[in-house]
Amino acid sequence: MPDPLDDTDVPNDTPPDPETTRPSVSPVAPSPGPGSSVAAVPAERAAGRDRVALVGKLAFFVVALFLFVLAIQLMKEGAKALAPALTDSPLFSNAFSTLGAGWLGAYVVLSGSPIAAVSLSLFVGGAATRLQTFTMLSGSRLGAAFVVLLVGFLYALRNRGRNRSESIGMGVLALSLTAIVYVPGMLIGYGILKAGALDGIRWHASDGVLSLVDYIWGPALTLLKQLPGGTLLPLGLAIILVSFRFLDRVLPQLDGERHGSARVEWLKRPWPMFLMGCLVAALTLSVSVALTVLVPLASRGYIRREESIPYIMGANITTLADTLVAAMVLGNAVAVQIVLAEAIAVSLVSLVYLAVLYGPMKRGIMRLDEWVVGSGRRLWLFVAVLFVLPAVFLTSGIWIGPITG
Repeated sequence: MPDPLDDTDVPNDTPPDPETTRPSVSPVAPSPGPGSSVAAVPAERAAGRDRVALVGKLAFFVVALFLFVLAIQLMKEGAKALAPALTDSPLFSNAFSTLGAGWLGAYVVLSGSPIAAVSLSLFVGGAATRLQTFTMLSGSRLGAAFVVLLVGFLYALRNRGRNRSESIGMGVLALSLTAIVYVPGMLIGYGILKAGALDGIRWHASDGVLSLVDYIWGPALTLLKQLPGGTLLPLGLAIILVSFRFLDRVLPQLDGERHGSARVEWLKRPWPMFLMGCLVAALTLSVSVALTVLVPLASRGYIRREESIPYIMGANITTLADTLVAAMVLGNAVAVQIVLAEAIAVSLVSLVYLAVLYGPMKRGIMRLDEWVVGSGRRLWLFVAVLFVLPAVFLTSGIWIGPITG
């Protein structure tokens, strides 16, 4: 094979021509000097690709931020337009119906964060009371873990030779554990809110930031407000889903198979796992992502379901971070207090479970998990309850009438 650095075309059996062998300036790049290496070329190319990837991530972040704030403002305007209709609707007439709406809404979009943002927008737009907003926010968290069960089913179908009960059982565990944390958390959180313990907290985006929002997002918002008022809320929901898709390109990507390949001893300890769950959900801004990564880990035996209990608890707390940001962007102090009350209550319940009741709680929740996944009939019964219960709550205004304002 000819040398790629040789630009002459002299046959091997032809004697060299003296004219062609005299010293001359070669057009070919000089050989690498001392301290340099041919490997520097691939390294430079890799660095160039890294720079391009960084620029791409920044672009995705800018687009995601623009769409996120636009969606929040759009849903607020849409809530104002829908307020009269929602107030008179039997499907939105009490705190139980909004709980069901948030719960089922999270199933539909396979995420709790967009529905949580909708609940805050409805409150700021005057379409929901403080209690209804609080229960709708709680419902969105109860339904957010449904994606873990769905992924567990799909993973079990795709990997039939593996332990199907572990992958599906992880989804059952995530939903059950979320319920036993958020149900008492709802009661404690609303007690905190109603007692006025957080009235002194007036967090919101600064006037400068809000002015910047009006300046940057105002033209697009003005243009979209020309649409019928009833379309603004669903359009805002669609836009915020797109913004989360762009944000997924920027935030750390978790590969359950790869990250679980080196099992370490601290995975068996509750408090490190709790902190890890807090960190992962805070970085990914999604409890769905943070919990779904557990499915392949459990299926391949890298982590047992009972070891993931503290992790799920931690993720269920910091997943409210993006909802808190949304409340601050809306510029409403009470909306911020609603989110904080939920976060404080869930944190308190989780800490009590971990510090005082961890042994009995773990044994009880694992017995329920094993009972559900131990039979196909019981598993389908569990899934049926997941849909029937929030549907009963959603329609409560029809069959029991308004209970609270």
